[in-house]
Amino acid sequence: MPRNWKEEVVFTAIMAGLMVFVMTAYNVTMAQGFSNGLILAILSGYPLGLLVAIILDMLVVGPIAKGLAFKYIINDYMRKRVVLIGITISVLMVLGMVTCMSLFGIAVEGELSGAHVLATYGHTWIFNLIVALPLQLLIVGPIARAVLGKMQQATANREETAITEDED
Repeated sequence: MPRNWKEEVVFTAIMAGLMVFVMTAYNVTMAQGFSNGLILAILSGYPLGLLVAIILDMLVVGPIAKGLAFKYIINDYMRKRVVLIGITISVLMVLGMVTCMSLFGIAVEGELSGAHVLATYGHTWIFNLIVALPLQLLIVGPIARAVLGKMQQATANREETAITEDED
């Protein structure tokens, strides 16, 4: 888990950057199939999706997911196993982000009007969840946590070196 603002920003950038890129590619491919303009469509949809995802992650979904996790789900057993805390928060984050970003996606595509908007949203939500949850738990989450761990280890090493130098 990030311990300060710098770590939070790096962790969120990696997590959101990878998740949004893969999910944008998935959704664009599902919408238009493999075509000549696929790469351009993915790259053109990515920046706005990333911006929205980072804002939602840091200001809405992240605080709610962490609040729910620590208030209602995480118990003493889980506190002794940090990986369970990470998985719990990851699952809640995916549920929240899929809920919000699916709505964002159908809004951007102009599909928020019409008689079938709830069916479109439900279809989009479930298809996004099917991809986003394993993507987060098996690929993106471990990558982001590994980078965060290396950052935290480097910080700990610098602090240890500074303490040793001060003692000399």
